[in-house]
Amino acid sequence: MKKTVKIVIACYLAVVSMLLFGANGMAYIDPSVVTYMIQAIAGIIIAIGAVVGIYWRSAKKKVAKKMGIDENKNKEFESDDITVD
Repeated sequence: MKKTVKIVIACYLAVVSMLLFGANGMAYIDPSVVTYMIQAIAGIIIAIGAVVGIYWRSAKKKVAKKMGIDENKNKEFESDDITVD
């Protein structure tokens, strides 16, 4: 336990010292880097949307089950029978 606390404190001090004593960099941002950033942000947004959709569907099923609602009540299903002539 003490070892974990020491590691966390060391990481915290490292991050704080980097933020406080960091040097300013003068750099050119290439258009390809901007395109890469747009793709990364779009990927993150899509992944978050997928996770929210999965959890939303799961929560919706749990609520429907608790309330006794059958979502397939009025649906018609086709049979899987195959006829060969």
